[in-house]
Amino acid sequence: MKDSPDEATDVVVIGSGIGGLTAAIILLKLGCRVTVVEKNPLPGGLMRSYIRRGIACPVGVHYVGSLGSGQPLRRMFDYLGVSSKISLEHMGANGIIDRYIFNDFTFELPEGMDRFEENLRLAFPQDQEQITLIMKNLRDIAGQMDRLEALLSPDRDFFLNETFFAPLGDLLRKWNCSPGLYSLLGMTCSWIGIPMEECPVYYHHMALASYLFSSWRCHGTEMAEAYVSRTEELGGIIIAGDPVEKVLVHAKTAAGVALKSGRHIRASTVIGAIHPKTLLPLLPAGAVRPAYIDRILQLQDTHGVFCAHFSVNAEDHKAVPHNIFKVETDETGGVADVVFYQIRVSEQPGLNLFSMITSIEPEDWRLWENTRTGNRGRDYVEAKEKKAAALLRGAAKIFGPFKNVKFLDAYTHLTLRDWVNTPGGSAYGVLRSTRQLTRTALLNRTSIQGLHLAGQSVLAPGVFGTTLGSFHTVRHIIGPDRFGKEVLLS
Repeated sequence: MKDSPDEATDVVVIGSGIGGLTAAIILLKLGCRVTVVEKNPLPGGLMRSYIRRGIACPVGVHYVGSLGSGQPLRRMFDYLGVSSKISLEHMGANGIIDRYIFNDFTFELPEGMDRFEENLRLAFPQDQEQITLIMKNLRDIAGQMDRLEALLSPDRDFFLNETFFAPLGDLLRKWNCSPGLYSLLGMTCSWIGIPMEECPVYYHHMALASYLFSSWRCHGTEMAEAYVSRTEELGGIIIAGDPVEKVLVHAKTAAGVALKSGRHIRASTVIGAIHPKTLLPLLPAGAVRPAYIDRILQLQDTHGVFCAHFSVNAEDHKAVPHNIFKVETDETGGVADVVFYQIRVSEQPGLNLFSMITSIEPEDWRLWENTRTGNRGRDYVEAKEKKAAALLRGAAKIFGPFKNVKFLDAYTHLTLRDWVNTPGGSAYGVLRSTRQLTRTALLNRTSIQGLHLAGQSVLAPGVFGTTLGSFHTVRHIIGPDRFGKEVLLS
């Protein structure tokens, strides 16, 4: 099929998750014509919940940090114009964001840096000097986050601060932290899928500070719909259910995309808001250097997760305004296993949604590795139900016996793999470990002029990290001078 005038645009974005739609909205606000292409029938990526028995079951967004007025993520949401479109429940109203239940103690994570330090000092009286050192670094990085412009263009001294990019586990061992404090700080590593022994202090503290600023829950599919409607309000075009089959490249320069339907969309800028390994097969042979291909293919990804959703009677099991984590640790304080619990109000009167998430053992699901969603058979469904039932039995030790509970659904890493094309079903994209710092640097740039990357693998995982990464990608596309003048995040 030949190109036609209505198949030309300024920018094509591959993928309609939060990374792709954020980049699209910024560029639309800057006056660009933007077309977003999504392989799935519905846009929104992991922002989109799915419905079971009239209840919205979240996939990738269970709670979000730093969305209070004037806080870093809120300022980015305000710039994008999505804040008013999303109903938010402010967590911490009872003084708690998360409750961590360890083998021998319980810790409650509060909102606010000062209250967090106070809780640390009360819980770990033997670690007062260590807590002073930890809080200094945490406040330094929180300050960088609060100054978003500085975070988008950090000065040289920031990158030369070896402490910020050292493994957190090594630092805590060096400071002789107690096993309990070590375990507690390791919880943040589990949020972002990085083992504590390989987690850079910077990524750990950025994730932790985000939730300490403030924590929020959003409802149903509102976040996905907010981004989609905002994109369309600004004149953006979203093509869903028609995957990109090839990125068009002429003379080492991006020229658009070819879709499975045969449509060709010409554009001088292409943003791949998908996993870097997923982008590679879309490129023509010889378009990028073998060294770049090897660099991408050698990247290690984060682990997958298993998630189960149940409906529970609201009178028997009231909504809990904070999250609960059951944590198993080893003798050194290392986090060996975590189960996340959340009970929240559902869309169905009289029913609450009970969700559980834990890491997954790929070997347990090897039998279905070469199958696709919807074609895995009854034995796969039974395996999911069995795993979900085991998690429910474990949860009863914390919440008491469950009454009138109904299984809604469960998904594995294979579901995520098929929905968002992340290799192996990785929950948090590329592993941002200390071993991979060099390989993951400047992932938003390629050797093809006009071809850029966005998404959670580019800069940092999570809603905050993914959103910031898209602003960073746009800054690279339009140049720092124009970005500084026209993209105002103050």
